[in-house]
Amino acid sequence: MNIPMLLPHPHQRFLRGLLRTPYRCYHFIFPSRTHLGSGTPCAEPFNSLGLHCTKSMLLSNGLKRKLCVQTTLKDHTEELSDKEQRFVDKLYTGLIQGQRACLAEAITLVESTHSRKKELAQVLLQKVLVYHREREQLNKGKPLAFRVGLSGPPGAGKSTFIEYFGKMLTERGHKLSVLAVDPSSSTSGGSLLGDKTRMTELSRDMNAYIRPSPTRGTLGGVTRTTNEAILLCEGAGYDIILIETVGVGQSEFAVADMVDMFVLLLPPAGGDELQGIKRGIIEMADLVAITKSDGDLIVPARRIQAEYVSALKLLRKRSEVWKPKVIRISARSGEGISEMWDKMKEFQDLTLSNGELTAKRQKQQKVWMWNLIQESVLEHFRTHPMVREQIPLLEKKVLIGALSPGLAADFLLKTFKSRD
Repeated sequence: MNIPMLLPHPHQRFLRGLLRTPYRCYHFIFPSRTHLGSGTPCAEPFNSLGLHCTKSMLLSNGLKRKLCVQTTLKDHTEELSDKEQRFVDKLYTGLIQGQRACLAEAITLVESTHSRKKELAQVLLQKVLVYHREREQLNKGKPLAFRVGLSGPPGAGKSTFIEYFGKMLTERGHKLSVLAVDPSSSTSGGSLLGDKTRMTELSRDMNAYIRPSPTRGTLGGVTRTTNEAILLCEGAGYDIILIETVGVGQSEFAVADMVDMFVLLLPPAGGDELQGIKRGIIEMADLVAITKSDGDLIVPARRIQAEYVSALKLLRKRSEVWKPKVIRISARSGEGISEMWDKMKEFQDLTLSNGELTAKRQKQQKVWMWNLIQESVLEHFRTHPMVREQIPLLEKKVLIGALSPGLAADFLLKTFKSRD
């Protein structure tokens, strides 16, 4: 329902009163003398209250000229019941206060595939996003958290490294969140989710939060809702976010669209030392760490380090201020891990000072939006009644060779387009 209103000055108290009405779409008309530039006092109430508003300027001849449309909540989300509103408010309040139980419940909510819970999750995420933006503005626009992606082949010692690295960070006063992603079985759909059991000391640390999540078949070694989980962890006050991914491969590039820095962990005795080059993943690495550099493995670790230093020189430069480094570390002796953190802080400072980090995050927001659009469009396409009833028939024809996959896809698309 659209409610036209003439507002000389949109006072905060009046706008808050509108939130108690059963409507969420208002049509505000401002006199031509009212300034609506971004960041001005009369525009800020709309940005912070989650209203859907169409702002127009009333000209001297009585005509209206539309200025902009700003939507902060999903247009077709049904009104929350009192119980649902209390539930979202409870999660939001507990989360921004740093309560781990509320953070865990919030991540479970955004991971849900239930349609109504998805809507509740979007309402919660919008509230957290507004809170997060306000805190960033108080921090002079600088990011509140450092997002790091960790990847490597099985046996590289990722979990062992994270436990030692995480304990070092919490002892220095940081709050650490680890989003450990486990591959799901294509047969049963389940996951072992064993990362937390391998980080026994870190899991008991009150300044660390470990969340294992199944991929449920998602490509890229990350879950469908990893971006949302990162936002919730930052809203809960965690200033370092580690995303441990499934492994190394072409589909692993998805994690690079979520983090500020990508770290590749490699064991010193993995057979073909340059397999990272062949698989392309080394091109995305900002830092390469050769793990287990202790005891009898020191010599092969040094050799692999030299080979990767040479190989990185052949790759195209991706940053104006940073060249990827290759270091040796040992989670057993602690050698090199403190120096590794110094390199990571140097990377953050350099990319933040020249604007690369801000530009990367803006690009990541766009990628996140389009990933959600693609997922929603595909789901809507597959569940449409006319398409759903044709899919089994076309799949059968493709299997017996009576129809090519391309023609079957074209037929389904034409069926979907002609649904009206």
